Parts: sequence; structure tokens; C-alpha cells
Amino acid sequence: MLKSNANQTSVNVENREVVIHRTLSAPRELVWEAWTQPEHLVHWWGPKGFTLTLQQYELKTGGHWKYIMHGPDGVDYPNHNVFIDVQKPERLVYSAGDGEVDSPGQFETTLTLMEEGNKTVLTMRMLFKTAEERDYVVREFGAVEGGNQTLDRLEQLLASLI
Repeated sequence: MLKSNANQTSVNVENREVVIHRTLSAPRELVWEAWTQPEHLVHWWGPKGFTLTLQQYELKTGGHWKYIMHGPDGVDYPNHNVFIDVQKPERLVYSAGDGEVDSPGQFETTLTLMEEGNKTVLTMRMLFKTAEERDYVVREFGAVEGGNQTLDRLEQLLASLI
């Protein structure tokens, strides 16, 4: 399944993956900073209407990123990610989940940032253990729409920093 819209975003959902590509009107260093600096991250991470409480953020291989996303409906969503690979400013790989060993929806995210003039081409690849787990996260948590809304919020923050 492929979706595109006017903000230069494409989403591909197939096999065990959800892949989101978006061209951002900001230099790569600034996108990296927005993604990796807690003082910026708390202002945009999560879909529209969500807020974030950052509990731990250690940007290094093996470092932990723990946070709670607070939904607009009052539901809290604990998250516990572990950084697998950090290559400033072009690549970030982390395992993502709720901290429970065998809960459905655990996945690995690979973020790549490619310079394209004064813009950045962002690719976010979420790899699940199975296609069924991918489908579960897309269906139950709105991963595609939530991912797009999160990147919309990132774009808003970047515009305010330029």
C-alpha cells in the first residue's frame, strides 16, 4: 500500500515493514537536533493532541529512551526504546516497544536523514517481527496516520527554529 500527499510524504506498508519517506524543508543538522535533543523532542513527538513526558534519554549505542505518551483521551502509553546505532547526523536505529518482553508490536526503527540541498529527506523504517504484528500496530495504534501526524508536528517545530 502506498500513500502520498502534498507535503512530499510517501508511506509503504508491506511484508513486515512500515516505511515513511518525507522531504523536510530544513537542513539535516537541524532535523538531527530536533530528533535527538530532549528540549525539542518533547514539543513534537507523538500524534496530534498527544503530549510527552520524557523519563530517560541516553543518546548512545545501548542507551535507553523511556517516555510516556499521554493521549488526548487521557490514556497513557509507556514506551521503552533502546538505541542500537547512533551515527550523527545521518542514521539512528532503535528498538521500540512498551518495555514488555513479549508484547505485540515490538519493532526496530531505522531513521536515515539524507541531505538534498537545503532540505532533508527523512526515511523512517519500522521493521516488525511478523506481518501480523505490523498489521496489529497499524490497526490498533494507527501507526501510519500517527507517524504522519508526528512528522507534521516535527515540521512545525523545524519551521519555528529556522
